Amino acid sequence: MFCEFLGTIFFLFISLSSVVLWPHTWPLSWDSITDEPLPTLNSSPACSTDPLHVSLAFGVSLALACVCFGEVHLNPVVTLALVAGLRVSPWRAVLLVGAQLLGALSAYALLLGITPIALRSNLGINEVAPGVYLYQALLVEMAVTFQLVLCVQAATHPKSAFYTVAPAVTGLSVTLGHLMAIGFTGCGMNPARSFGPAVLTMNFHNHWVYWVGPCAGSLLAWLLHDLLLHPRWSCLGDWVTECKEVLLKDLSKQLRGTENNMEA
Repeated sequence: MFCEFLGTIFFLFISLSSVVLWPHTWPLSWDSITDEPLPTLNSSPACSTDPLHVSLAFGVSLALACVCFGEVHLNPVVTLALVAGLRVSPWRAVLLVGAQLLGALSAYALLLGITPIALRSNLGINEVAPGVYLYQALLVEMAVTFQLVLCVQAATHPKSAFYTVAPAVTGLSVTLGHLMAIGFTGCGMNPARSFGPAVLTMNFHNHWVYWVGPCAGSLLAWLLHDLLLHPRWSCLGDWVTECKEVLLKDLSKQLRGTENNMEA
């Protein structure tokens, strides 16, 4: 849980820092040095985001976080897909998602603490672009999350040729998703990434898009991978049966643990 928490802080603090729009109102060269005072951050220069700059920051920081902190998820929808695939218990998943959300809040709070007040306006908040309908935003979030979760499952499969470089492959997937979706939704793809800025700025406008879309895309990726590409069950009925067995087994473990604690 601690690695999940620290990994999310590491990933989102670096990633969200890339969206800060620093004003550039003077040429950065030795010839430009004069006795005149430098422009202040209160000026309002024309700035625009660079999708490639932001996309690379998100992709590289995720890959490095996975290398530094081990087998971490850093994304509630990745955890959701693993729960659906019966690779992670629901009880453990609740703790993992809680750590991810706390990490997102901490990362954004740190970013706000080091960012000048003049640059904090809507810092890092995901918003649906003007002219984009909500159903379109929802489909875009589903699509980019679908390819991310499918990539994670394929790269981390024991028989995958990319198993040893799974962090790099996952980072490339995140970069690709941002290159596609930044112009539509700002690219959520990770509910924790959208949750931190929304809570600390109290801006929940269309926030549901960044939960429903990624969760739906994650489940679709799980269905494709575990039922079609690398089938683990012959039909959904077999999955339901095994799911019940796993839930009952986990529940019995929880009850036995509670009884042992009470006896102690």
